[in-house]
Amino acid sequence: MIGTLELNRTNPAHIGSAPLQDLSKANRLNADGNTLQPTEPQKKRGTFESYLFEAVEAMNSQQTDVSKIQEQLITDPDSVDIHDVTTAMAKAQMSLSLAQTVIDRLTGAWQEISTTR
Repeated sequence: MIGTLELNRTNPAHIGSAPLQDLSKANRLNADGNTLQPTEPQKKRGTFESYLFEAVEAMNSQQTDVSKIQEQLITDPDSVDIHDVTTAMAKAQMSLSLAQTVIDRLTGAWQEISTTR
C-alpha cells in the first residue's frame, strides 16, 4: 500500500499539514551524504527602484558594448568576428525591447491604478 506523500512546506499559504521549514537555513546533503556549501552568497533583497536601476544599467552597458564592437569592426575588421557583432546587436535589441515592454506595462498599470472607476 502506498502512503501519502508529504512535501516540504515553506510558505503558510501552501496546502498541507507538515510544519513549515526554512530552506535557507537547512543543511542540504549531496549524494555522498556530505553537507553542501552554498555556491553563491544570498542576495540581499532590494527595492523595486534598485532592481529597475540595475536593469537600466545592464541595458545601457549592452548598448555601449555594441557601439564599441561596431567601432572596432569599422576600424579593424580583421580583429572582430562578425558573429560576435551580430550576437551583441541581437542582445542589445532584445534588452531594449524588454525595457520598452516593461515601461509600457508600468505606465499602463499606473494609469489603471490612478483612475477611479
